[in-house]
Amino acid sequence: MIRSLKKFQAFEVVRPSAITSILAAFTLIFLWFPSTAHAVPSYARQTGFACEACHTVFPELTPFGRDFKVHGYLFQTEREVTDISGGAQKRLTLADLPPISFMMQIASTTTNKSLPDSAISGASAQNTQLQFPQQLSFFYAGKVAPHLGTFLQITYDEADDHITMDNADVRFADTGSIGSTDVVYGVSLNNSPTAQDPYNTTPVWGFPFAGSSVAPGPAAATLIDGTLGQDVLGVTAYADFDKWLYVDGGGYRTARLGQGGPLDSTSAFVIDSVAPYWRLAGERRWGVNSWSLGTYGMYAAIKPGDGLPVTGGQSDHYTDVALDTQYQFIGDRDIVSVLATWIHEHAERDASFANGLSTNLNDDLQTFKATATYYYHRTIGASVGVFSTWGDMDPLVYPDSRTGKPDSNGEILEVNYVPWLNTKLGLQYVIYNQFDGASSNYDGTGRNAGDNDTLYVSFWYAF
Repeated sequence: MIRSLKKFQAFEVVRPSAITSILAAFTLIFLWFPSTAHAVPSYARQTGFACEACHTVFPELTPFGRDFKVHGYLFQTEREVTDISGGAQKRLTLADLPPISFMMQIASTTTNKSLPDSAISGASAQNTQLQFPQQLSFFYAGKVAPHLGTFLQITYDEADDHITMDNADVRFADTGSIGSTDVVYGVSLNNSPTAQDPYNTTPVWGFPFAGSSVAPGPAAATLIDGTLGQDVLGVTAYADFDKWLYVDGGGYRTARLGQGGPLDSTSAFVIDSVAPYWRLAGERRWGVNSWSLGTYGMYAAIKPGDGLPVTGGQSDHYTDVALDTQYQFIGDRDIVSVLATWIHEHAERDASFANGLSTNLNDDLQTFKATATYYYHRTIGASVGVFSTWGDMDPLVYPDSRTGKPDSNGEILEVNYVPWLNTKLGLQYVIYNQFDGASSNYDGTGRNAGDNDTLYVSFWYAF
């Protein structure tokens, strides 16, 4: 949550032991679970619709799910407690049941080669780490007032062992028209760029929808690709024109979680003033098909911190520009989704270069991600994804890379079984052809990219 692309050789890289584990675990899943289907998270309770109305398979949205989000999570069929003013205006609309849901993920992570012990040189850490839970989330998600809806997620994370605010989106929405064009417009208050976006091509809600929180991951990431997640607060205004043109724009400012006092020189990566964000997407829908093409991005002046003042003086300047596309076929039996995004980041490191924190005054970083998914009767599904990040050599910006490069690429193979619409069992295998700048000995200690290949088994349900 992305040079020319390397040739992908997924099935040549997968180790035989990993394939055996995948087949054995998937067989047990099929033998153990029945195939009835129902789901009752808070949006389903509010609307009276099963999860399949809004999701192909959660959390990927259908066209109706995108409409529901753009309309502010407001549509409902359940009874309300209401109050009408003397001017016949609604002053209160409260659902009979509060819009509360829970989510739990249980997981197992196994890397191709054990990680080195963090304290004893030459020793290895234990492989196959179990997490019960990996995450446990509480949601307050649904309509709270006539034009006000929420998606608020509070999560306990086992790896960090703390409870924190996760993704948040509070929005006002209303409808109008311009001539013969219907318009949905609104304002979103959210804590991560693209959290408010209705498409699954953008970083917050992009593939993979679940992954290991304890396996090694590439160090380099663009600003908009999760770097600011949950550490900012933004206000964006959006409009959707006749379900074919979506525009969104606003700004973000640092709102760091766990910050005991004002942001100062002890804080790294602080936005100077406000970081503008933009989004534009066009969508065409015909029958059971939909296709979208869009662009998104942001600009931010960043104070690098790490002992440097966060007020006055120089800043680093980041410009992220991205393209994305999505195709969906949603039939009664078959579901096909194809998602892709490309992000280009240009960094002007005025502050970092002047203070010896970067080798280059200017650096470029690019990311490409693409995924194809097929589901049969919303029950059995498989996904194949490719990812690649590459950029300029800068040993001071990427100190853990032996080559000083950010380059990482590989594939993600995933199979899922959905016995009920709110329950998913998944097997995921992540393959690295390059990791942090090299295929072999990427960190100078002899560890290879393929050593980080990861088998991730998960049990994920919401209620």
